[in-house]
Amino acid sequence: MTDLLTYLAYRAGAGLFGALPEPIIRRLGRWAGRLYWLWDRERRAMAIRHMGRVLGRSDTRTVERAAREVFSAYGRYWAETLWFRPRRAKAVRSRVTLVGLEHVRAAQESGRPIVVALPHMGNWELAGTLAEDAGVRITAVAEALANRRLARWFVDLRARLGIRVVLAEGLSTMRALRSDMMEGRIIALVADRNIGSRGVEVEFFGERTTLPAGPAALAIRNDAVLLPVVSYFKRGAGHRVVVLPPIEDPGPEDRDRMGSITQHLAHRYEDMIREAPTQWHLVQPNWPSDGDFLERHRGDA
Repeated sequence: MTDLLTYLAYRAGAGLFGALPEPIIRRLGRWAGRLYWLWDRERRAMAIRHMGRVLGRSDTRTVERAAREVFSAYGRYWAETLWFRPRRAKAVRSRVTLVGLEHVRAAQESGRPIVVALPHMGNWELAGTLAEDAGVRITAVAEALANRRLARWFVDLRARLGIRVVLAEGLSTMRALRSDMMEGRIIALVADRNIGSRGVEVEFFGERTTLPAGPAALAIRNDAVLLPVVSYFKRGAGHRVVVLPPIEDPGPEDRDRMGSITQHLAHRYEDMIREAPTQWHLVQPNWPSDGDFLERHRGDA
């Protein structure tokens, strides 16, 4: 019953936001994010902790102000995503700026498969509406939610954005991605948070953690070009998508080839996030020490 209610709540939200003009839904989304900031103590604590790392500052007022803005950006992300309809794709594309397309073109000309790796920044899903104009087809990997109704709805939602979704469900996922790569589709992985038990150890914002192995593994196994990509909100309407130069593969002579690639990617993520830190809406534990921090936080409640 809880799964059904959650699913119906998302569908109702999509219906509400879809009926409103875009400027209004952006404002509503930001206000919803601020309300969420007040309601969810644990995610608020995580946002503050992460902003402290990113900003390299300890003064509470500055860090908390940035963390509050993270929730506003997160609210905008959901509002825009729920508002989108295929009939609005042209208007959305007209307000997206794409920087670094030459890196995609060079990868295409090489004849090699392409993998893009992104952080949880801005609204990369709406930026997916650029795919047709850029002459690419995108396959993304999404977490396989326990709520199957909701998972199927999210798959359909992204399909309306022109993004084919493969759910992360073990070996079948890798087979599906390999098949799509062979068809010339770009594989897009949001890979700045490791949600599984396996990952690649890196230093990320000055602290050791693990990031998903997917980008490096796909690049190595398929001789693919690995492109870091980030999407930023513009002030007001629109988005700016930036494609960075490819991550260099050190080759099989590097005994920790996967680790080297993933560490390089982590440094690119750091640069991306520092450019617009409050647009990094990752508010879950992301470092091993975050778990201990949350336990102490709950004990102090």
